[in-house]
Amino acid sequence: MKLKYAAALFAGLALATHAHAANVSLTITGIEARGGQLMVGLQTENQFLQAAGIAGEIFNNPGAGSKTVTLDVPVGRYSVSVLHDEDGDGDMAIANKGMPMEGWTMPNAEALRGAPTFDVVGFDVPEVGTSLTLQMIYPEAK
Repeated sequence: MKLKYAAALFAGLALATHAHAANVSLTITGIEARGGQLMVGLQTENQFLQAAGIAGEIFNNPGAGSKTVTLDVPVGRYSVSVLHDEDGDGDMAIANKGMPMEGWTMPNAEALRGAPTFDVVGFDVPEVGTSLTLQMIYPEAK
């Protein structure tokens, strides 16, 4: 499985226009100091794992620790994908056996035993908004 995370997608997300209805607060923990970019993208079901998204943010050379992102989106069901794009190529590096070679996370990441599906990693954003804490997952040291 190859996951495409186009850097242009994430850069353009800040320009997305939509009805502002609810805040999604995402706290990303366990970030390792590996350089590159930390890309956070919120997606609807139709955008899931595509080069599209409704909102997002990029942190250049994020350093170790945690980052919090607050995104204003319409009420609905979403998923969020986080990629620590260490080499800055806009793609998730994947090993021959299909395992990610760069840091990543999404809701319910710890429960995944194969390719993510929107049903497993999706979450609802009600009018009052929502908060999620996502723990980064990194491959074994290189």
